[in-house]
Amino acid sequence: MSAQRSSSRKPPRHRKPARHRKPRERRGPSKITVAVAGTTAVATIAVASGAAAAAPEAPASKAAPSRPAAATAASVSDATRQAAWVKIHIAALEQHRLAAEIRRAAARREARRRAAARRAAELAAARQAQQSAAQQSAAQQSAGNTASAPATPSGSPQQIAAAMLGSFGWSSGEFGCLQSLWNAESGWNPSASNPISGAYGIPQALPGSKMASAGADWQTNPATQIKWGLGYIKQVYGSPCAAWSHEQSAGWY
Repeated sequence: MSAQRSSSRKPPRHRKPARHRKPRERRGPSKITVAVAGTTAVATIAVASGAAAAAPEAPASKAAPSRPAAATAASVSDATRQAAWVKIHIAALEQHRLAAEIRRAAARREARRRAAARRAAELAAARQAQQSAAQQSAAQQSAGNTASAPATPSGSPQQIAAAMLGSFGWSSGEFGCLQSLWNAESGWNPSASNPISGAYGIPQALPGSKMASAGADWQTNPATQIKWGLGYIKQVYGSPCAAWSHEQSAGWY
C-alpha cells in the first residue's frame, strides 16, 4: 500500500525562481501626515492642559494648607474683626446720641421750669403791687374822708346842733331860729313821738325811719337825728330861719 501511495503522488512542481526586485527607497512622511500628526499632538496637549486646570488640587496634607486657603482664612478673619469693630463703633455712636438727647431734654425741662417760675414770680409781684396800690388808695381815701368829715360833736342836743351849723354852710346866727323851731316840734327830745302823725325824734321826721339814711342809731342818737334834720332844712327851705318862718305861718315845716 505504501508503494501504491508513493507511486500515486504527483511529482512536485518546480517554482520559478523569484525575480529579484529592487528594494524600495524609504521616503519621508508626507506633508499631510505631518500636519495630521501635529494637529493630533496639539489637541492632545490642549486636552491634557484643560484637564489639569479643571482638576482641583488636592491638599498635600491637613496640617499644612495651601497658600490660597490660608490667605482666604486670614481674609475672612480680618473681615470678621472689622465687622465686629464696626458694630462696636455704631453702638458707641448710638449711646452718645442717646446721652446727648437726654441732656437736651433735661435742658428743655429746666428752661420750662425756670420760665414758669419767672412767670409765677412776675404774677405774684404784680398781684402784690396791685394789692399795695389798692390798700394805699383805700388808706388815702379813708384819710381824706376822715379829714373832710367833721368829728361828731358831743354835749347836749343844742350844743351838737350849734356845732354842726358850720358844716352846712350856716353861721351861728341861724341857731336862734333852729332852737325856736325844734322847741316847737319836739322840745329837743330824741324820743318825742307824735301819736297822730307818727312823726318821731328831735326834727319830727315823718315817718321816723327816714332818719336811717343818716345812721342806723336814728331812734336813740341825738346827733344822728340832728344831722338828718339839718339836711332836710337845707334841702327844703335853705336855712333854719326860713324853716322857722314857714312853721310860724303854717304850723308845720
